[in-house]
Amino acid sequence: MPVAGGSRPRLANATKLRWDAVRAKWVLQAPECVFFPDDVAMSVISLCDGHRTVLSIVDELANQFDAPQALIHQDAISLLETLIAEGVIVHEPSPD
Repeated sequence: MPVAGGSRPRLANATKLRWDAVRAKWVLQAPECVFFPDDVAMSVISLCDGHRTVLSIVDELANQFDAPQALIHQDAISLLETLIAEGVIVHEPSPD
């Protein structure tokens, strides 16, 4: 199921996001996989609360980074599709 602008991404139930003080970085843990997201990925992941739509996440990041929405949208969709394929993020599809 493709990620659309109205989709509402969130962490999967079995996924944990935590700060690893020893490594001084964020750790995204899911069954059978561990990710160490960089700062850009964390900007997207931290907004995936199941309430915000992809479009509202893109708007917020475009304002935060003073970047074109089209570029942010492309990068955010790419990241979300990868994390969904890995089972780390789930999303409610757009109702339209």
